[in-house]
Amino acid sequence: MNDLGINQGTSGNISVRIEGGFLITPSGVPYDVMKPEQIVEMDMDGGYFGDWLPSTEWRFHYDIMRTRPDAGAIIHTHSNFCTALACMHKEIPSFHYMIGVSGGKSIRCAKYATFGTQELSDNILVALEDRTACLIGNHGMICLGPNIDKTLALAVEVETLAFQYWHVLQVGKPILLDGKEMDRVLARFGTYGKQSDELAGIADADLAVQAPVHRDG
Repeated sequence: MNDLGINQGTSGNISVRIEGGFLITPSGVPYDVMKPEQIVEMDMDGGYFGDWLPSTEWRFHYDIMRTRPDAGAIIHTHSNFCTALACMHKEIPSFHYMIGVSGGKSIRCAKYATFGTQELSDNILVALEDRTACLIGNHGMICLGPNIDKTLALAVEVETLAFQYWHVLQVGKPILLDGKEMDRVLARFGTYGKQSDELAGIADADLAVQAPVHRDG
């Protein structure tokens, strides 16, 4: 995350689901010196194992893992442009079709609450309803996905969208895609990245790739 420019220092945290629980980064350990044995295992009853305390934000990782079976990994960062918008309590609307990458027609901003609290976790769950990413008021952003690689890619995409939206706002009021168009976009995102053997029975209009004529085979 630091190399990609979406985080810095000891801010942010990561978790990955395992059988019976999840692994999470420890509290206050810089990423460049973190060792594998410092990664903390937690169970689904809110307990942890080992000598290292989990991230101060373990509560929202725990609650998301409990309530979102689609969350194989969770990434929270204080990326610059997401955080700038979050400090203004601005959601990112449908100024660009790639907003659909988060699963909805906007990227919401969760209400502010003190870091590490149950109130913050509750606010994030609301903002993530039917979404895989949100901003966090006066704080940063959070993404979830089926695995760590896809979740990291989503975090980079959301920060890119925040960067673009921030620049659009410097020019003026953006022209937003309407709800009907975003419905079409979201339908297509449902097949994004899938190959032909996974697409049987799906209407052409809902395909992310409307393929040209197949010349061989």
